[in-house]
Amino acid sequence: MNMSLSLARAVADAVLYEGYLLYPYRASSQKNQARWQFGILGPPGAAAAGTGEAPDMFADCLLTPGPQAALEVHVRFLQLQRRSAEKRDDDGGFRAVDELTIGAARWLGWDEAVEQEVTLGPFPVAQLMGQATVQSVEIPGGEDIEELRDGSGQPAGRLIRRRRPLRGEVSLEAAPATGELVKLRVSAANTVKGTADAWNRQDAIALSFIGTHLLLGLQDADFVSLLEPPPEAQTAAGTCAQHRCWPVLAGPEGQADALLVSPIILYDHPAVAPESSVPLYDSTEIDEILTLRVLTLTEEEKAEARATDPRAAAIINRCEAMSPEELQQLHGILRNPRALDIPGPPGTGLAGRDAGGSGGENAWWTPEAEALVQPHMDAVLINGVPVARGSRVRVNPGRRADAQDLFFAGQTARVTSVHFDVDGSTHVGLVLEQDPAADLHEGYGRSFYYSPEELEPLGQDGKESPP
Repeated sequence: MNMSLSLARAVADAVLYEGYLLYPYRASSQKNQARWQFGILGPPGAAAAGTGEAPDMFADCLLTPGPQAALEVHVRFLQLQRRSAEKRDDDGGFRAVDELTIGAARWLGWDEAVEQEVTLGPFPVAQLMGQATVQSVEIPGGEDIEELRDGSGQPAGRLIRRRRPLRGEVSLEAAPATGELVKLRVSAANTVKGTADAWNRQDAIALSFIGTHLLLGLQDADFVSLLEPPPEAQTAAGTCAQHRCWPVLAGPEGQADALLVSPIILYDHPAVAPESSVPLYDSTEIDEILTLRVLTLTEEEKAEARATDPRAAAIINRCEAMSPEELQQLHGILRNPRALDIPGPPGTGLAGRDAGGSGGENAWWTPEAEALVQPHMDAVLINGVPVARGSRVRVNPGRRADAQDLFFAGQTARVTSVHFDVDGSTHVGLVLEQDPAADLHEGYGRSFYYSPEELEPLGQDGKESPP
């Protein structure tokens, strides 16, 4: 496996377990009665029957192949594992119980999961051109029994874990795109046999691929960003389609030999923040808030969470063990996603790295600098055009945009303010012209904020302003 794929696994693991457990991590919690929100490939027909989710996902991606280009695919998912508890009777038999307590230990009936990964390839890219290559994915079922003993070493109960067999397939097909580019479509599907009317919701999830995502690695080739394609790839990028997943460049910045096909919308080269020291699994959570909430659970609630799942127990134990310094570290950090030395507003002496005391005319924000910043009067040059309050622009969100920003792509807006922060970055406040409440938002001072490179100046007639 290449180094980029190895580094991408931390993010891939976070994707794999998003939704596996939801706060407050107790089996009795209503939220935990229906988990597994992302990347579910359900049995064929389950979605139409209302008992499960669609069976497939696919994504197109672009790559620039060399003469020996080869592709490796890692299909990763969770297989549901039902855990039931049985208590030993006086006659030596076992009977099922909802809750099993032996000494200080306690177990509840619960749906766990087993990590699965299937590696396919490597496939020469030339062999994928014009003809689909289909690879089967077979995961056996099974049953494991864990014997439990009391303090004297006598059998007192057991845990039974059962898994249903899974069957699926991965399809790969490449085709020439513009220039030297190749468009690759990768598809994953659940192909388990059966009839949808025979599956209830429990059966459907037990026969599903959960948290499904794919890690693609290239040899003698590079992937092309679909979020920020270079000019020569923009036309081809516009022809790419995705269904229930999103492909992003993975691994370290500056490398393009790994791709993560994720069921969660991400940007290129995603990384787990170093401040996030506890996997919380709770659907892209805010770590500080959730950690503090965990610490407010009663001892009884914590005991139930520990009895629910070993990963829940690890969350409780890790949160309780956090030092004040570790909690403070969760409070937040501001990073410049572009990490550029951007000149600050005239006269402030602020440049892109000055805010941390790294030098400059003023090492920190001063009253004199603040007096020179007037968001309702300041302007910024975009494509050579001064943009200030009242200017009209078109929104073109960049790769670091969140999902809400992406919904506004292509819309026109009216600028309300221009802000320069202490890191030397510029933020343009605006209201959307298509928003019927735009005047109300502006009156209350509520704006959306974009960086200058995400905006296109417009004239009053709606056309692009000449530089």
